[in-house]
Amino acid sequence: MSAPIAIRMPPDIQSVDVGGQTIVFIDNFLQDPHALVEVACQNRFESSATRAEQKGYPGVRVDAPAAYTQTLTELLGPLIKVNFRVPEHLGVKVGLSAFSLTTTQPEELGALQRIPHFDASTPHYMAALLWLCDESHGGTGFYRHNATGWQRITAENREHYLDVCHEEVNRRLPPARYFDRSDDRYTFLGMMPARFNRLVVYPGSLLHSACINPARSLSSDPRQGRLTVNTFYDF
Repeated sequence: MSAPIAIRMPPDIQSVDVGGQTIVFIDNFLQDPHALVEVACQNRFESSATRAEQKGYPGVRVDAPAAYTQTLTELLGPLIKVNFRVPEHLGVKVGLSAFSLTTTQPEELGALQRIPHFDASTPHYMAALLWLCDESHGGTGFYRHNATGWQRITAENREHYLDVCHEEVNRRLPPARYFDRSDDRYTFLGMMPARFNRLVVYPGSLLHSACINPARSLSSDPRQGRLTVNTFYDF
């Protein structure tokens, strides 16, 4: 079954500055977000390929409807180029586009799932996250790595950052929790709060983490859990 996918027009495009980096968001994004929730409820979610290795996304996913991804891409292709200084001549490439539910208990998280992460180090890799849950599910936090001073991981600094990051993890295992506020290794720069039907767009090279309440969010029920649609683009 597919849902009728229509963006509320005109979209109210807003932006915030987090640590000198632009985060774009659109509230009340879809005309009928509840229809998309119903589609999620009718699908069978599967564990991510790396979950058994305690790496990658700590939950379950299923492909988003093609109609949603197409409608989103038609809007975001030009929007991203304008707001994130992507060269006009570059074409957009769509990566993963999936419903996502965070389901892993804190004590089951792998070492690298307990700290902020980045999606890719290429210059124009973008993440688009649609919240299909409310503000009780926290949000997405953004961070700076204290030892290197970096908040954005690029092709030039990626290997050094990973070397330092792995050395820190091997020296002392991070606590078994979903990362949220600052610690001695990462400084919290700000959070984009969850809000039902809010779309958030940010560079995938930014260090970020899901800020969640495990007592509330770790459910495999799309109507109760931390349901999002995650779509990734590269140019």
